[in-house]
Amino acid sequence: MVLLLSVAVCCTAPLSGATSTYLALQAGAGTEDGIAEGGSAADIPARMLTAYKKAVQLTGRHAPTCRGMRWPILAGIAKVESNHAAGHTITAGGDIRPRIYGVLLNGSGAGGNTTSFPDTDGGRWDGTASGERAVGPFQFLPSTWQSIGRDASGDQVADPHNADDAALGAALYLCGDGRDLTRRAQLKAAIYQYNHSTAYVANVLGWIDQYAQAANGPGLNGVSGTVRTVIEAALSQRGVPYSWGGGSTTGPSYGICCSPSGKSGTHIKGFDCSGLPLYAFARAGVRLPRTAAAQAAVGERIPAGLGTGALKPGDLVFYAYAPGRDSTIYHVGLYLGRGQMINAARPGTVVRLDAVDAMSGYAGGARLL
Repeated sequence: MVLLLSVAVCCTAPLSGATSTYLALQAGAGTEDGIAEGGSAADIPARMLTAYKKAVQLTGRHAPTCRGMRWPILAGIAKVESNHAAGHTITAGGDIRPRIYGVLLNGSGAGGNTTSFPDTDGGRWDGTASGERAVGPFQFLPSTWQSIGRDASGDQVADPHNADDAALGAALYLCGDGRDLTRRAQLKAAIYQYNHSTAYVANVLGWIDQYAQAANGPGLNGVSGTVRTVIEAALSQRGVPYSWGGGSTTGPSYGICCSPSGKSGTHIKGFDCSGLPLYAFARAGVRLPRTAAAQAAVGERIPAGLGTGALKPGDLVFYAYAPGRDSTIYHVGLYLGRGQMINAARPGTVVRLDAVDAMSGYAGGARLL
């Protein structure tokens, strides 16, 4: 494992037995659940973005059989691991000061760790010979860095605390033995290898997709009229926090207590999954019911059996614990096109762009316009 990190998962409809896990074993990133907030190219420090792009250029030299490495992949990982080294100084040469250290993985329970990792570097990278801790903006364990670390900055030292070196190391680790990262399944496998958590994979994929969209633009060519009004209204809320029960026809609002994982929205002004389309469709004069399951009963239903290719921009996208039984619908997103949706995913995140397959239990859609 590169590091030990889990992120909170929560559904947007009450369901007994829903669980959440959540160790944030790294320094300087995210919310209390270890989920980083934000999400546009503008939130990446220029020097870190340079490192990501440089690593992509060097990947072909070090891993010639790897396909599809691109900077949003590295940005998605680094967003969750260290929030792009937020709060740290990045020198022109890429050195990050002060260094970023995770908690000591000695099994003490601090930060949620219960497994002891013996020291492998004599404290060279993690600052202690008492055990191991994850290091740098990509949170590598020193033992992992020994096998994948490369010098990308030109100083002849492979340093996980250097943005260029760390980004190249992450690229090579994700590339594995010649993966094709243009294939979604292989990209998921690469992220899962980085951290063995399906919740982590979904979270990182969300940021990758958002950075890719930020780089390419949301692509609203051919979308006009009320559909464009709805989509632009939802897009205008990107970066607004998730709030359980939050969102109204007039915009973000304080939510309620509490989600299945115990997260309260009472002190968070934002949207939950169904609150976002409630607001967006209101901008076009369409009034929706409040919950995801109730919204599925509005408009022309698009059966899940037709696949996601049947969706059009502006459609609602539903997810259910038991697809085929609308009473079990737990989540809704707003389809943007090209396999993307505008999504208020879960507590600890923000309104962002996600792939339609970022959520489980696809249950079809509904066309209101």
